[in-house]
This record gives sequence, structure tokens and C-alpha cells, in this order.
Amino acid sequence: MTGHYIVVESVGTAVLKPFDIPHPAADEVLLENDYTVVSAGTERANLLNLPNTPGEFPYYPGYCGIGRVIAVGEGVEAVRTGDRVLATWSGHRSHAVQKAADLTVVSDDRIESLDAAFVAIAAMGLQGVRKLRLQLGESAMVIGLGLLGVFATQLSVIDGAIPVIVSDFDERRRDLALTLGADHAFSPDENDLAEKIKELTYGKGADGIVEVTGAAVALQDALTYVAWEGRISLLGCTRIPDANIDFYHYVHKRGVSLIGAHTLVRPHVDSYPGYWTARDDYRTLLALIAAKRLKVQPIISEVVSPECASAIYTRLAEEKHPPLGIVFDWGQVR
Repeated sequence: MTGHYIVVESVGTAVLKPFDIPHPAADEVLLENDYTVVSAGTERANLLNLPNTPGEFPYYPGYCGIGRVIAVGEGVEAVRTGDRVLATWSGHRSHAVQKAADLTVVSDDRIESLDAAFVAIAAMGLQGVRKLRLQLGESAMVIGLGLLGVFATQLSVIDGAIPVIVSDFDERRRDLALTLGADHAFSPDENDLAEKIKELTYGKGADGIVEVTGAAVALQDALTYVAWEGRISLLGCTRIPDANIDFYHYVHKRGVSLIGAHTLVRPHVDSYPGYWTARDDYRTLLALIAAKRLKVQPIISEVVSPECASAIYTRLAEEKHPPLGIVFDWGQVR
């Protein structure tokens, strides 16, 4: 059988290519993917070979999707042919071989596949919020409303933070965040924004901030918004350290905690407070989606054929605010 995959062959150039679909080995399964989700920030950074990316080509983008098991290797018992499962770290491809032990089965019929396709990226937003260890009634702020930021906003609300404040330059993203539960939305270039945030938080500043832009200047801003002894989780990848931050004044003197929130900083076996395994986070998110507490559909902007890959990645490279929630529908190339 022949499948298809998306590959970035050189800086700024992505193409769809065919490949021979392999057979799963022992303890592996073969997935036929339904949808994979574009992670715009990460994929754009690698597409353009930005600092603090591997800088190697070919680059195979995509780490978030859903598919069905169509073949199992020897010794596989935990999943069966026909099971619907999350496709994580498998790339943008029609078919993928994965370890059976790593799979999360999506068995709840209330969950639409298009929603479940976003779980792996939503889990990144979730662990950024978890690391803040928010208490019911504390204030929270999310800086940057890409996919991770939009999920972090919803999860801060679910976590009991109030108010939940967001900031982003894009008015459409601010409006979306408000419809998804944020209490206040601002543009980062508004006058006296730090004072406005203090007014909304009883003069304290935000107890917990999720910084999702990855821009060093946004961290500098976050340090002016956060409360004394507040916490900032660094969820966005700060690839260019181009801000001159006075750490004594903003961090040391004020007792502020800066928490690295890369998704790979997770326990592999057992969850503990603030640090959950990927599988436990996936199960939590699936339960929230099934209960209609976490909303995915409003985030989806486009569902496109993988044949549009070249044009999609050109837009990622050129547009300042590319659409949220671009999804490749692999059923369109089968």
C-alpha cells in the first residue's frame, strides 16, 4: 500500500510525498490517521530554521492527531484492530507505526474525532497551567493566544481561577478567548496595562501567568503583571533571548517563581502534583471534552486536504497571525 506524508525539505519548503506503508513489528501497531493538527508556533520555527531549533532538514512536522488501528504486530494485546487512538508524535502522515504501549484509546462515543485530534497539543496547555498550582479563587493570566494559549485559558477557568485575563495583539483571538470563558482581554500595547491588571486583581497583579508567546519581551511584560511571590510558567519556547531583564528587581526581590513548562518535562510513570504523565493528561482532557467542559470546535479554523500542505506552510512562514486550528484531513488523500 502507498501512503502520504508531509516533509519540510529545506527552509520554507514543505511538500506532500508518497511512501510505502510498513507493517508493524512486534509490540507495534499500524495507524490509519484521520486528522492531524498543525502546531503553528513549533512548526513555523522549524520551517524557518529559527534559533533553538534542531536546524536539520528534512524536518518531519506534526505531533498531534487521531487515527484507527488497522494492523497489530506480534504480542499486542492492549489495543485491537478498529480501535480509535490518539496519534502522538507520529508526524503529518496518512499512516504511522507506533508502539502499542504508548497509545491512548478513545472509546467514548461522545467524543468526535476532530475534537480528540487536538488532545496532545491541549495537554501542553494543561501542563503549563498545572505547573502554576492555581488555587480556587486565585487570578490567572495567559499571554499569547495561539492554540496552547487558548487551551490554557479554558483550563485556567476550569481550574477555578478568577479573574482569567488574556492578552494578544490579534483582536479575533481575544474575542475567541472571551467566548471560551476569559473574563478580560487586552492587547499587549494598551496604555497602562500593568495598572489595569492590578485594578482587576485587588491591587496585587496576577497570581499565576502562563506565558505562551515565546517572545522574551513578553516575559519581561509578564514580570510587570505578576503579583509578589507569583508564578510564571514558561510554556512558549523562548527561542531568541533578546530582552534585557532585571532579574534582581523583577524576580529575586519580589519572590517570583519562573517555571519551565516544556511538555517533555513530565514523569514517565506516576503523576504527582503539578506534574502529570502525558497519558493521565490525555485521559483528563478526553473526559473534559466528553463532558462538554472543554471546547474544541470554536478553535478550528480550517480543515484541509494534505495536498494543500505547500500553501499552508507558505502562509505559516509569511502571515503574522496565521489561522488557529488548521487540520489536515487524511481521508482526502486515500
